Amino acid sequence: MLISFIKNCATYFILFLLYLLHFFPLCILRFCGKMLGGFLFYVVLPRKKVVLKNLELCFPSLSESQRKILAKKHFQAFACAVLDRSLGWWASPKRLTKILKLGGEGVADLENAIQQKQPIVVLAPHFIGLDAAGTILSMKYHFSSMFSNQKNEILNKVLYNGRMRFHEPVLMSRQDGLRKIVKTLKQGIPFYYLPDMDFGRKESIFVPFFGIATATTPALVRLCQMTKAKVIPCITRQIADGYEITLEKAWENFPSENADKDTLLYENTVAMNKYIESKILTMPEQYFWLHKRFKTRPEGEESFYKK
Repeated sequence: MLISFIKNCATYFILFLLYLLHFFPLCILRFCGKMLGGFLFYVVLPRKKVVLKNLELCFPSLSESQRKILAKKHFQAFACAVLDRSLGWWASPKRLTKILKLGGEGVADLENAIQQKQPIVVLAPHFIGLDAAGTILSMKYHFSSMFSNQKNEILNKVLYNGRMRFHEPVLMSRQDGLRKIVKTLKQGIPFYYLPDMDFGRKESIFVPFFGIATATTPALVRLCQMTKAKVIPCITRQIADGYEITLEKAWENFPSENADKDTLLYENTVAMNKYIESKILTMPEQYFWLHKRFKTRPEGEESFYKK
């Protein structure tokens, strides 16, 4: 009981600090974020090991010192994104539109599809600014997305309210399965989809990611097959004065259907991963390396993340 009370008090205190921070100019937030990220890099050792292992696996040509520099930059960018999230929760729409810059050829594709109620999947790889993209897209359009409930009920409520702040998006959990997503897509509601997390062996197939067999859900391929949805990639870059959210041109001929079912799933999921790799290479410090992306291994392989 006492431990729960202390945890709740700590959560309220942290949220109060975040609320106060959202009043400050972005440059102050970024300064605090870089200081916090640098501190966490030296203190949160278990996650630092995860980041360094991921970088070792994906960038074997870099030296150990180069990977440590990249890892520290990642911690700093991630911490900045966490503090910036307070803006999405509480800043005025006017301020948000100045900080969150939406553009790209895919904007027209998205708006045309919405007008015609065509199914659209907005593919958002796990860059640290993906919540910024979710905020600006929900401000402008009626979207659907996934929501993972947190164990901390206080934080969970704040996160949920933050997601629901604009246009009341349709939020679904992974437990809902594909059926609810398919239903919203067929209603012409775009789906904001995060494709690159390790959800375990049951939901995944193993495809290369930076040359490593990686458990990857083929849900994007299945959704496109079931709904004839087009895929519009969304790449978010953290910049000095905010975020650049780029909607790229809708993919053509995805998924390709010139093979049997299993080969089709495999080849198109490989294509998705190759695309994500190409974008990571443009800003490697901003990809979500804190996640144990290679946790699930093929039968017989040892874990990369030994204690």
